[in-house]
Amino acid sequence: METPQHSKDARRAGEAHPSIGDWETCAADPQYRAAVLDLLGALAYGELSAFERLAEDAKLAPSLEDKAALAGMAAAEFHHYQQLHDRLVGIGADATEAMQPFAEPLDAFHRMTAPADWPEGLVKAYVGDSIAADFYREVAARLDDDTRSLVLAVMSDTGHAEFAVEKVRQAIEAEPRIAGRLALWGRRLMGEALSQAQRVVAERDALSNLLIGGTEVRGFDLVEVGKMFNRITEAHTKRMAALGLAS
Repeated sequence: METPQHSKDARRAGEAHPSIGDWETCAADPQYRAAVLDLLGALAYGELSAFERLAEDAKLAPSLEDKAALAGMAAAEFHHYQQLHDRLVGIGADATEAMQPFAEPLDAFHRMTAPADWPEGLVKAYVGDSIAADFYREVAARLDDDTRSLVLAVMSDTGHAEFAVEKVRQAIEAEPRIAGRLALWGRRLMGEALSQAQRVVAERDALSNLLIGGTEVRGFDLVEVGKMFNRITEAHTKRMAALGLAS
């Protein structure tokens, strides 16, 4: 989840390409359809996990105001999940079946990156979720018009970005020594997030083919995939700077 400028930069990947057709036209390719079902399944489980995590993070909140803010953001994430669930059902898919392959890797990521305290939770929500959002927005550039619009909509900021930046900066100002720990935490999140993303893509053939050019609808070669991950890394660096931390 990012600042408005970061969000604008990230959306360019989804807006800079010409129309490639609507869902009905593109889904005639069974490989493309399988890739989109994977993508929507991963997104749906990610949004459901975000809802659960924000609700859990609220327990670490130092004030009632902060708890209420996180509750509102959690509700927004659940609304995004519902949109994805309904889309999967609408195109004839079993939403639970579409999400299932992504439950274990996403749960593993969250187990390995469980925050120890309130500042770590804020950094994870801001940095970790934004890395995923950047990845999905990049993929959106290769999608049909209908699916691209949905992906960009559910990747919109729920308000957590500005909230997290403000609270993390306040925490560092009150206790400067935590800055080093949070900077290390941000680097760990980046590494774990990219590792999990690469694992998921490698295990899902249709999704992998969409990224490296195995579909006729729109594919990027490996050089372009490398550039994509470079853009995601650069965006991460900007977010760490916004938090007042070294990347």
